[in-house]
Amino acid sequence: MDAATAWIVAAASLLAALIGPGAAGHAMLTKREPQVAASWMAVCLLFPVAGPLFYYLFGINRVRTRARKLVEQERIPPSPGPSAETHSPSIGPEYAEQIRISDAVTGRPLEYGNRIQVLHNGEQAFPTMLEAIDRAQETVYLSTYIFESNSSGRQFVRALTAAYRRGVDVRVLIDGIGELYSWPRVSKLLQRNGVPVARFLPPRLIPPQVSINLRNHRKILVVDGQTSFTGGMNLGDRHLMQTDREHRVADVHFLIDGPVAAQMEEVFLEDWAFTTGEPQSHSSRGRPHADGALCRILTDGPNEDLDRLVMTLIGALSAARDEVWMVTPYFLPMRSLMTAMEAAALRGVRVNVLLPEENNLRFVHWATRHMLGELIHWGVDIYYQPPPFAHTKLFVVDRRYAQVGSANLDPRSLRLNFELNAEIYDPSIAREMAADCERIRARSRPVTAEELAERAPAERLRDAAFWLASPYL
Repeated sequence: MDAATAWIVAAASLLAALIGPGAAGHAMLTKREPQVAASWMAVCLLFPVAGPLFYYLFGINRVRTRARKLVEQERIPPSPGPSAETHSPSIGPEYAEQIRISDAVTGRPLEYGNRIQVLHNGEQAFPTMLEAIDRAQETVYLSTYIFESNSSGRQFVRALTAAYRRGVDVRVLIDGIGELYSWPRVSKLLQRNGVPVARFLPPRLIPPQVSINLRNHRKILVVDGQTSFTGGMNLGDRHLMQTDREHRVADVHFLIDGPVAAQMEEVFLEDWAFTTGEPQSHSSRGRPHADGALCRILTDGPNEDLDRLVMTLIGALSAARDEVWMVTPYFLPMRSLMTAMEAAALRGVRVNVLLPEENNLRFVHWATRHMLGELIHWGVDIYYQPPPFAHTKLFVVDRRYAQVGSANLDPRSLRLNFELNAEIYDPSIAREMAADCERIRARSRPVTAEELAERAPAERLRDAAFWLASPYL
């Protein structure tokens, strides 16, 4: 080995010896949960070259500093937000505890007069959304994670193009990873038609964009600042259940017409300003309905200082008295949320968790099975829904309070993704959702402790290994 080669080897060895501990130190100082910090530290120290590279690509939050400038108005107020009594004397005392928590956590007001319609699968959701776009007179703001270029997706492209050509302010925001689920990319189709479209943190080499683990998972459609849609549904043929597609996805979406649409529009405009660099526009104010529900928008993401969704969920669990329904496709709750579920069950609350029996992400399903035994032991009821894959996300407490939106109950949604949920304080809507949950439970099967205990040793080891990797899932 000549001197130059020896020098290069020595320099590479020294660099490897430095970057592993350096990356581990960064994880220790910046991660919010000790388990996550310890996992990243172990990866960086055990694999001194590949580990730091993996951490650089997937473990570092580069959005926080830039995005803070866009959400200063959302900062937690120094004193509690408006109380239930401030909103209206008609709100019953059963809501006071939850409202107090959400007031303080979100900084957003509750809005009266919102009419809500539950839309099942693409057969109900897509025509209703397209009709709203066709009626638009001033603005159409659409944000989604996956926007496919198949038949359903192209219907939306045509409707958005038609609205833009008749003078409507149309803006479309698509996640930079989510749009890669189909080809050709919908952003290209929209651009060809002149429709303003932006991609949220798309992966690229020049200039480098490596924040590929931080995704915009929000589903937002706001028309004229009045009519809004949110839920778990992406745009594409996969959500059409009355077809013979092999990989169909069952889901629920929600039409919310009223003043809370302005909050959803505000979230979209913040994301649009962050993605495009354009000055943030002002959102409009929707008209309330006399018979509408009380609602508010909750957001969460890696740019926020607090786990807003988790705190509101834990608050609702602590206030539950009779029953809780939790429906989610991906279920890897953090320890604090598990403890709240178990405590509610021990108080006598019936906590029902409805999961898909066949998951499109098998490794998440395996990781989930490792921790279900503890929940079942403390009285939480777990059920598996039969195929097709259920992508529905619902959270209903005592048939009076509900949350709907884009967030799953897993580390990706609760730590990494930008998510949006709507709080609904309305017994009639909550009862309708609870009835839907009961229908799902009727065709589902319970997961038992005996079933989990009878797993083969290799299966248990596999499930535990993927559970251990859950911070990266």
